[in-house]
Amino acid sequence: MKNLWFFENVNLFNTLCPHKFKEYRKCHNFDQYKKSDYIYFQEDSANKIYLIEKGKVKIGYYTEEGDEVVKAILTKGELFGEKAILGEEKRNEFAQSIDAKTSICPIGVDAMHDLMRDNKTFSLRIYKFLGMRFKKLERRLQLILFKDTKTRFLEFMKELCEEYGYDCEKTGDKIVVHPYTQKDIASLIGTSRSNLNVLMNELKEENLIAFNRKELRIFQ
Repeated sequence: MKNLWFFENVNLFNTLCPHKFKEYRKCHNFDQYKKSDYIYFQEDSANKIYLIEKGKVKIGYYTEEGDEVVKAILTKGELFGEKAILGEEKRNEFAQSIDAKTSICPIGVDAMHDLMRDNKTFSLRIYKFLGMRFKKLERRLQLILFKDTKTRFLEFMKELCEEYGYDCEKTGDKIVVHPYTQKDIASLIGTSRSNLNVLMNELKEENLIAFNRKELRIFQ
């Protein structure tokens, strides 16, 4: 199975965590968060990037009307706050723990720049990762703006297949073991949990999908 937290067969956490580098080990620590705790807010100084050791983190922002827009929900091994690498001085989004026990590894921007400067291959991987992240986010926001809920959900299922899916040898169906709750998915595609539940049950009745809390099966 292909996991989201592997980038070209490189575990981002194992690659980036300062604890893996002798010169940063002494000053390195993990920060612990409970459900609904914020890691940072909009307008906070952008002087660190973060890696998720365990748990889940929601990335989003609030509109002028006070509505929450969820940009991403990230899991074990993923990186966030990455715009700081590119020179962002203040956050234009918030990051919030949505798991009861979330462990985060913070990395100072200067330390990250040192690591990138000392290793060209590592640096290229990071920039490619950032490009893929921005492209994926742009595509998702376009879907939310211009497509109906069913189309958004079907496109999101394609993403899940690419990131977490594998083929069932007996039937050829796509099986997706993913970390998201229905509430997470609803937030990511810009709909309510109740609307998503109705849609998923309609697709189930049409014999297009089957699902439980942890697994999604897409019939071929």
